[in-house]
Amino acid sequence: MKSQYILSLALFVVKNMEIFKSNAYIHAKNTRSKSDLFLPHTRLTKCQNGVYFTGIRIFNYLPEKIKKLYGNIPTFERELKKFLLLGSFYSVEEFYEWTYEKFFYESYL
Repeated sequence: MKSQYILSLALFVVKNMEIFKSNAYIHAKNTRSKSDLFLPHTRLTKCQNGVYFTGIRIFNYLPEKIKKLYGNIPTFERELKKFLLLGSFYSVEEFYEWTYEKFFYESYL
Protein backbone atom coordinates (compact mmCIF):
# COMPACT_ATOMS: atom_id res chain seq x y z
CA MET A 1 0.00 0.00 0.00
CA LYS A 2 1.44 3.35 -1.07
CA SER A 3 -0.16 5.17 1.85
CA GLN A 4 1.19 2.92 4.62
CA TYR A 5 2.71 5.84 6.54
CA ILE A 6 -0.61 7.71 6.58
CA LEU A 7 -2.45 4.56 7.68
CA SER A 8 0.07 3.91 10.46
CA LEU A 9 -0.11 7.46 11.82
CA ALA A 10 -3.91 7.56 11.73
CA LEU A 11 -4.09 4.24 13.58
CA PHE A 12 -1.54 5.50 16.13
CA VAL A 13 -3.79 8.48 16.85
CA VAL A 14 -6.95 6.37 17.13
CA LYS A 15 -5.34 3.76 19.38
CA ASN A 16 -3.90 6.46 21.66
CA MET A 17 -6.81 8.91 21.61
CA GLU A 18 -6.50 9.49 25.36
CA ILE A 19 -3.26 11.49 24.89
CA PHE A 20 -4.87 13.90 22.40
CA LYS A 21 -7.30 16.74 23.11
CA SER A 22 -10.13 17.85 20.86
CA ASN A 23 -10.75 21.50 20.01
CA ALA A 24 -14.03 21.26 21.94
CA TYR A 25 -11.97 20.47 25.06
CA ILE A 26 -9.73 23.51 24.52
CA HIS A 27 -12.50 26.09 24.02
CA ALA A 28 -16.26 26.11 24.46
CA LYS A 29 -17.09 27.85 21.17
CA ASN A 30 -19.25 25.93 18.73
CA THR A 31 -17.06 25.92 15.62
CA ARG A 32 -16.77 23.76 12.50
CA SER A 33 -13.55 22.24 13.74
CA LYS A 34 -14.70 21.37 17.25
CA SER A 35 -14.47 17.64 16.44
CA ASP A 36 -10.89 17.99 15.18
CA LEU A 37 -7.94 17.30 17.44
CA PHE A 38 -6.10 20.26 18.91
CA LEU A 39 -2.90 20.97 17.01
CA PRO A 40 -0.32 22.47 19.39
CA HIS A 41 1.75 25.40 18.18
CA THR A 42 5.34 24.46 17.48
CA ARG A 43 8.03 26.47 15.78
CA LEU A 44 10.58 23.73 15.19
CA THR A 45 10.39 21.71 12.00
CA LYS A 46 11.67 18.70 13.93
CA CYS A 47 8.55 18.80 16.10
CA GLN A 48 6.24 19.48 13.16
CA ASN A 49 7.54 16.41 11.34
CA GLY A 50 7.20 14.19 14.39
CA VAL A 51 4.67 11.42 14.90
CA TYR A 52 2.51 13.35 17.38
CA PHE A 53 2.09 16.51 15.28
CA THR A 54 1.82 14.77 11.89
CA GLY A 55 -0.62 12.21 13.28
CA ILE A 56 -2.95 14.98 14.45
CA ARG A 57 -2.78 16.75 11.08
CA ILE A 58 -3.53 13.53 9.21
CA PHE A 59 -6.46 12.69 11.48
CA ASN A 60 -7.89 16.20 11.09
CA TYR A 61 -7.70 15.94 7.28
CA LEU A 62 -9.71 12.72 7.17
CA PRO A 63 -13.34 12.88 5.96
CA GLU A 64 -15.88 13.22 8.78
CA LYS A 65 -17.34 9.85 7.80
CA ILE A 66 -14.07 8.14 8.76
CA LYS A 67 -13.26 10.31 11.79
CA LYS A 68 -16.57 9.38 13.41
CA LEU A 69 -15.52 5.71 13.42
CA TYR A 70 -12.55 6.21 15.78
CA GLY A 71 -14.33 4.35 18.59
CA ASN A 72 -14.41 1.11 16.57
CA ILE A 73 -10.80 0.49 15.47
CA PRO A 74 -11.40 -2.42 13.02
CA THR A 75 -14.14 -0.50 11.19
CA PHE A 76 -12.03 2.67 11.21
CA GLU A 77 -9.07 0.79 9.73
CA ARG A 78 -11.20 -0.86 7.03
CA GLU A 79 -12.80 2.43 5.93
CA LEU A 80 -9.48 4.25 6.05
CA LYS A 81 -7.85 1.59 3.85
CA LYS A 82 -10.67 1.93 1.32
CA PHE A 83 -10.20 5.68 1.29
CA LEU A 84 -6.42 5.47 0.92
CA LEU A 85 -6.67 2.93 -1.88
CA LEU A 86 -9.07 5.23 -3.68
CA GLY A 87 -6.58 8.11 -3.45
CA SER A 88 -3.26 6.24 -3.79
CA PHE A 89 -1.33 8.99 -2.03
CA TYR A 90 2.43 8.89 -2.60
CA SER A 91 3.26 11.47 0.06
CA VAL A 92 1.75 13.18 3.07
CA GLU A 93 1.69 16.48 1.15
CA GLU A 94 -0.36 14.82 -1.59
CA PHE A 95 -2.78 13.58 1.08
CA TYR A 96 -3.15 17.13 2.47
CA GLU A 97 -4.01 18.41 -1.01
CA TRP A 98 -6.91 15.99 -1.59
CA THR A 99 -9.38 18.37 0.07
CA TYR A 100 -8.95 20.74 -2.86
CA GLU A 101 -9.91 18.05 -5.34
CA LYS A 102 -13.67 18.30 -4.89
CA PHE A 103 -14.54 15.49 -7.28
CA PHE A 104 -12.38 13.05 -5.33
CA TYR A 105 -13.91 14.09 -2.01
CA GLU A 106 -17.47 13.79 -3.34
CA SER A 107 -16.76 10.40 -4.89
CA TYR A 108 -15.84 9.02 -1.47
CA LEU A 109 -18.83 10.44 0.39
